Parts: sequence; structure tokens; C-alpha cells
Amino acid sequence: MKNNNQHKTPLVSDTVLKNVETDKIKTTNVNILLNRVRLEKRITFRKRIIFSAIVILLVSSLAIYFII
Repeated sequence: MKNNNQHKTPLVSDTVLKNVETDKIKTTNVNILLNRVRLEKRITFRKRIIFSAIVILLVSSLAIYFII
């Protein structure tokens, strides 16, 4: 009779190693995604500031033009 435990241990150790590897990959991917989101937030914030400054400049220049 064969011992069933001998067949299960290599499989269990292989799955544990695969799980550890996938966990490492997942944490790396999460960090990359978080950095990308932060970068996108900065870019959109800068775009909004520039757009707001241009709109304020245009409105104020039109107001000055109509006053004069």
C-alpha cells in the first residue's frame, strides 16, 4: 500500500511556493498602481490649476477691456 501523505506533501509545498510568488507579484502590482494613481492625481490637479488661471486671466482681461 502506498502512503497518501507522500503524494500530498510535494503538492502542498508547490502550491505554497506558488502562493508566495503570486503574493509578491500582487504587492508589486498594487504599489505600481498606487503610484500611477498618485501621479494621475498630480497631473489632473496641475491641469485644473492651469485651466483655472487661464480662465481667470481671460475674464479679468475682458473685464478690463470693457471698463476701458
